[in-house]
Amino acid sequence: MARPAFPHIPWSAPQGREPGPRVLGINPWITDFAAFNVWSRPAGLLACLDMLRSAGASVALLDCLAPTWEAAPDLGLKWPKPGKYGTGHYPKEEIEPPAPLAFMDRRYSRYGLPRDRVIEALAALDPAPDAVLVTTIMTYWYPGALDILDICAELWPDAPRFLGGTYATLCGDHAARHTDAHLQQGPLEGPENWSRFWELIDFDIPQQADKDGLSLALDLYADPAYSIVLGSRGCPFACEYCASNALYPRFRQSGAEAVMVGIRSEYERGVRDFAFYDDALLVNPDRWLWPVLDGLAASDMAPRLHTPNAMHVRHLTVDVCERLKAAGLTTVRLGLETTDFDHRHDVKLTREQWKAGARNLLNAGFNLDDIGVYILFGLPGQDLGNVEEAVQHVRAYGFRPHLAHYTPIPGSPMFETACAASPYPLKDEPLFQNNSIWPCVPGGFNWDEAKRWKLLLHGERG
Repeated sequence: MARPAFPHIPWSAPQGREPGPRVLGINPWITDFAAFNVWSRPAGLLACLDMLRSAGASVALLDCLAPTWEAAPDLGLKWPKPGKYGTGHYPKEEIEPPAPLAFMDRRYSRYGLPRDRVIEALAALDPAPDAVLVTTIMTYWYPGALDILDICAELWPDAPRFLGGTYATLCGDHAARHTDAHLQQGPLEGPENWSRFWELIDFDIPQQADKDGLSLALDLYADPAYSIVLGSRGCPFACEYCASNALYPRFRQSGAEAVMVGIRSEYERGVRDFAFYDDALLVNPDRWLWPVLDGLAASDMAPRLHTPNAMHVRHLTVDVCERLKAAGLTTVRLGLETTDFDHRHDVKLTREQWKAGARNLLNAGFNLDDIGVYILFGLPGQDLGNVEEAVQHVRAYGFRPHLAHYTPIPGSPMFETACAASPYPLKDEPLFQNNSIWPCVPGGFNWDEAKRWKLLLHGERG
């Protein structure tokens, strides 16, 4: 019995103009020891597809991490039931780890849609693409991107292939050696990148309709369980462990009207959960955030808002917390890093600011279960006793502590320090940048320590 055909991947043409080139965007599989969907969307790729469509291209999306086709039950695709507010597990297939990671005593998997079904979907794409744009979210997830690029090369050998995103931008030398694709380093809206893209696909260079990359082609998801909100790109701060400035050198903010239009459009499609993707959500809130929050509070919509990227605690004034609560903020994530307030690696936060922010959240009506606090774990040279103290400190407030495992990222100010502290060749092989191996913790990952930390997070002693 022949198995059901994969659904057709639709092309989305530009409105009001003759379609130009066909550009297929692909978000590849995650390859890792663990992965969990916390409102994941490839924001950079969606920005590129929106810009290209506005400039005249027809675009299509294959997201290997999204159950876009689960609505067709006869496909035989099993996707875990969404968890709280649309988050949840990915389907996975255990695979052999890459040779550099074979020493790890952990299972390694490919997360997302089944590989053979992805190949079928791509092979059925008609008409074929004139160009393929593949993104990378984490540097050490590049095996999935290289795999999908090889598949595309076999299917459409004459179509130019582009590799963009974090890996291509921050690990360019490694990417150039390991893939037969044009590297798209940095934002597409940059004038050099924009011109180069159109020249390489042999089309006339159109004028850009969006030079900020803040409009996203979210409509390419047929039946989304959640959506994302992007009111800014980049970050005005320069935390030592972060590479945001290397990825987006300029901090750009949207206007409130454009953000509200995007939320309204997704809400009318049935979406109720929205995750803010901004690195600096509470900076210059008059620019767009206040009008959006106030507009939501006064509207006929009742969205649930989430902040998976930590908010800066020092900005959590009484007014800020009340606006967030009134607009529907449901999942609160804060960045504490450490309770050693005199020796911090991020934006300066005083003990008084931390206490005030925590108090203001509770006074605004947020429940303790709503509030999670990220504590950095595994920094080079870090005293893990301080991490344990921070966990206990957060639990004393009634909040839920979460360990934010340190990822040594090329382009971040701390990367050289990480390279000196790690026994692994972080510069030469991005696979060793994986925070699952605890790359800068003496002795690396081990199950006994992982269990002990899990017990501590839940208020137990191992």
